[in-house]
Amino acid sequence: MKPIGIIRTEFQTKDNIPIQGRLFKHKGKIEVFPEYQEGLKDLDGFSHIILIYKFHKSKGYKLRVKPFLENREKGVFATRAPRRPNPIGLTIVKLIKITDNIIEVEGVDMLDKTPLLDIKPYVPQFDHEDIKIGWLKDKFVSDSRFG
Repeated sequence: MKPIGIIRTEFQTKDNIPIQGRLFKHKGKIEVFPEYQEGLKDLDGFSHIILIYKFHKSKGYKLRVKPFLENREKGVFATRAPRRPNPIGLTIVKLIKITDNIIEVEGVDMLDKTPLLDIKPYVPQFDHEDIKIGWLKDKFVSDSRFG
């Protein structure tokens, strides 16, 4: 795999990145490399897009991690932790506008200069309705960090 672009954000270090981008509405820009610009045709009709990217600063991994909403370790595949066997990230962002090969978005939660691997339109009708959220089911309460 090779990147199709670069994600630009205000986050220079992992210390100040939001846990989940949707909750904090930070803006960013995606620079799609010119050879892939034609693939952006008709994307502007979608309100949200899925970004698939590489955790390029992530080193190594652990199969058990302690997520931010939990005091006990969980299996890495039951979390969204960045240190994974294959360091691939996925974030759904709000599409603000597209100008040439630049996409302005809201809801970023990745480092500046993150390599973008793919873009897909977000289509809620394709997602499942009857879902369970495992160990997270009792974790969502009113909290000033989330809203």
